[in-house]
Amino acid sequence: MPPTAPPTAPSTPPPSVPFRAGQEGYASFRIPALVATAAGTLLAFCEGRVDSSKDWGRIDIVLKRSTDGGRTWGPLRVAASNGVNLAGNPAPVVLDTGRILLVHVRSAAAASEALILDGKVSDADGRRVWVQHSDDDGLTWSPAADITDQVKRPGWRWYATTPGHGIQLTGGRVVVPGNHTLPPDPGTSGAAPQYNSGHCLLSDDRGATWYLGYLDQNTDGYINVNETMAAELPDGRVYFNARNDSRSPGNRADAHSHDGGRTLALPFRPQAGLTTPVCQGSVLQLRGPDVLLYAGPALWDARALMTVRASLDGGTTWRPVFTADGLPAAYSDLARVDARTLGLLHETGDFGAYERIVFRRIPVTRLTG
Repeated sequence: MPPTAPPTAPSTPPPSVPFRAGQEGYASFRIPALVATAAGTLLAFCEGRVDSSKDWGRIDIVLKRSTDGGRTWGPLRVAASNGVNLAGNPAPVVLDTGRILLVHVRSAAAASEALILDGKVSDADGRRVWVQHSDDDGLTWSPAADITDQVKRPGWRWYATTPGHGIQLTGGRVVVPGNHTLPPDPGTSGAAPQYNSGHCLLSDDRGATWYLGYLDQNTDGYINVNETMAAELPDGRVYFNARNDSRSPGNRADAHSHDGGRTLALPFRPQAGLTTPVCQGSVLQLRGPDVLLYAGPALWDARALMTVRASLDGGTTWRPVFTADGLPAAYSDLARVDARTLGLLHETGDFGAYERIVFRRIPVTRLTG
């Protein structure tokens, strides 16, 4: 009797390309965020950088909509604009009402990260936090409201939301991770990684008002968290996974909250099970099957090799389950497209990680074994 052949893994179709650098009036597209609306529409957000690929300057938050599961995309829309200044770090959240929140930051075009970290930018021109919403599936957006005084403490310098999607917990609370920097000690630079710190924004009234949840801030230089994403685990805990720029093992750190993000059970600790460069990464909790997913580059010293990894124990251990290709790759986000399909939106290119933002449809069976 001939040996039985191993089962063939479902194939993945070629990616679609919602954003390509140098097109549609923008020199560069960066910082992707992805959500599936209550109606099943996919919304792909990113920063549309008008004049260059720099992290400051004239930047809009743009989006494209897909009503066919990410196979094709509609026209580019501007979701948030700050005129000739910056609107960035999109953190969309789909609510149980169908409303879509868009939490983001704004600053003056000339307010570079270096100037902000050195304390050379006024509060008015520095990083401020705004929220707006859509009630028509992402077609139009409300005027934005400034919530900075609710979620940013005096003295904090740099400030960023996620980047990537935020979440609404089963009980209704909205959780949007963030990061900030503390003012430096005398004689030290505000740009030192030891001043990177973490927090989250919470809302118990579907985005009408906001307050700060956990704070993870120290200056020992061992773990100092940066860009962070969150997922609600099946047991109700909130899992946070963060970029770590400091000297602990590996370049990721993670933590859990037992009270919906108000506090952390333990401070962020190293997550050396995720081999990755210093870079943003994205997380998503799938339900049915219950598996926690992480997406990010899989080389420790370069932004390349976009890989999805899975955890069956709430983020304690991880294994690779899908590799996109061997190309340069950087920031990403994940969303459930339908019962059979995961969506992965990520930065990539042939000769650099920021040439285009692509969307991949991945069979769920590829992620669960």
